[in-house]
Amino acid sequence: MNETNDLIKRRLEELEEIRKAGINPYPHRYDVTGESEDIINDFIDPASDEEKEERKKVTVSVAGRIMAVRKMGKATFCHIKDGKGKIQIYIKKDDVGEEKYNLLKLLDIGDIIGAEGYVFRTKTGEVSIHANNFELLTKSLHPLPVVKEETTETGEKIIHDAFADVELRYRQRYIDLIVNEHVKDTFIKRTKIIQSIKRTLENKDFFEVETPTLQTIYGGANAKPFVTHLNALDLPLYLRISNELYLKRLVVGGFNRVYEFVRDFRNEGIDRTHNPEFTQVEWYQAYGDYTDSINLFEEVVENACMAVHGKTEIEYQGTMLNFARPWKRIKMTDAIKNKTGLDVNEMKKQEIIDYMKNNGIEFDPKISHSKGLLIANLFEETCEEDLIQPTFVIDHPIDTTPLCKPLREYSMEQLAEMEKDPEQVIYTERFEPYINKWELGNSYTELNDPILQRKLFEAQVERGRGGEDETHPLDEDFLKAIEVGMPPTTGVGLGVDRLVMLLTDSHTIRDVIFFPLMKPLT
Repeated sequence: MNETNDLIKRRLEELEEIRKAGINPYPHRYDVTGESEDIINDFIDPASDEEKEERKKVTVSVAGRIMAVRKMGKATFCHIKDGKGKIQIYIKKDDVGEEKYNLLKLLDIGDIIGAEGYVFRTKTGEVSIHANNFELLTKSLHPLPVVKEETTETGEKIIHDAFADVELRYRQRYIDLIVNEHVKDTFIKRTKIIQSIKRTLENKDFFEVETPTLQTIYGGANAKPFVTHLNALDLPLYLRISNELYLKRLVVGGFNRVYEFVRDFRNEGIDRTHNPEFTQVEWYQAYGDYTDSINLFEEVVENACMAVHGKTEIEYQGTMLNFARPWKRIKMTDAIKNKTGLDVNEMKKQEIIDYMKNNGIEFDPKISHSKGLLIANLFEETCEEDLIQPTFVIDHPIDTTPLCKPLREYSMEQLAEMEKDPEQVIYTERFEPYINKWELGNSYTELNDPILQRKLFEAQVERGRGGEDETHPLDEDFLKAIEVGMPPTTGVGLGVDRLVMLLTDSHTIRDVIFFPLMKPLT
């Protein structure tokens, strides 16, 4: 810490000297005509001495942060980092003048400069810029932890330390992005993934919309919300846990294909794949069902993989994953049978409970009333670990969601009879895609029967009163919208952060969120 303070003190002294020399260390703007990557890629070696001399008349101007310096008496080489990469700047005392050249003594790694000159190739083969002028654009007061060697005029080598502490990297992402190129590359890929998803949806006539983040009633997912308060109306509000119910309102209103990228907020645990604030994309398609969503989900993810890798088979943390369509599809009950040998549809509710107790499978006693929830729990605890390659787990118990249509194979009479028997499980047209053991999204053939929708909502509210976690309150306005009439519809939610993790080989969700939530140090 003392060493850092000494370096900051020295930089402040340099800043004062720069100001005394009449130089503004923080000018308003600088004309940039090229980026490093483009300049290097476009360079062609001159074919003759005459062409070489002509090239010197063509100048470019670049700007970036100094990442390395090598001083050699009357000449200095420095590497600057701009928005697209790095490029070497060659500054010669005779070209820029003694006064300007002496300014280099007051510059440090981390300072931002602009340089103007012609492009050439050094004797060592590096495409560089021979500067005829340079300007200080920003004086950095905090030393960068860059593993670089700086050689002074006296031959002294100064080593700048690494920035490897993971927690510090998350807290100071601005430094992390400067010094760790792979981190910046991850977020560039994140943007490409999002752009790819948008292209795929818009090519199929989906319309991007916006829905409220602050909501008077939360819903659309089984999760605990963050609670806040609107002083102007003395009104409790919730940060959205999902945008599903609002997007369905838009379908009712005549927007037949809509999508939205949103920040959702869930007041729950933090781990490798969970952050309280996270990004989802949801889309809804009128006149489709969950088989349409399966096909589109595959296409969306496959296209995103192609956008960043140019292929569909990639490695994630040592495991090869193949995103090429079609993906495997399996019923939840079949997955359980394949793993445990159990035919849960032929078992009593208590038999499932006994099996889980006898085999050390954890479950919340609050779900003991529901055979469907017990089946879903058994699946999660026994089958998820085997779902490595992209797989759609289809046909979930109705108690897992009040927003999904029952399987079309049931007649109205069958449903009425099954509802009376707690040992009968009604299954729905729902799927969850799994990759690398993770649930990557959720989809339904959406329930649009207003009578059944109200019944299921009211049953969920009642279970919440009985102590079941993650139920949500009755949304009368949404029910009114369904009563107005929602066409047959399918909807999808896709976890963007987890998809980015997979497609960038990132170990934790914090690696793909610019500023993940961190507990304050004080």
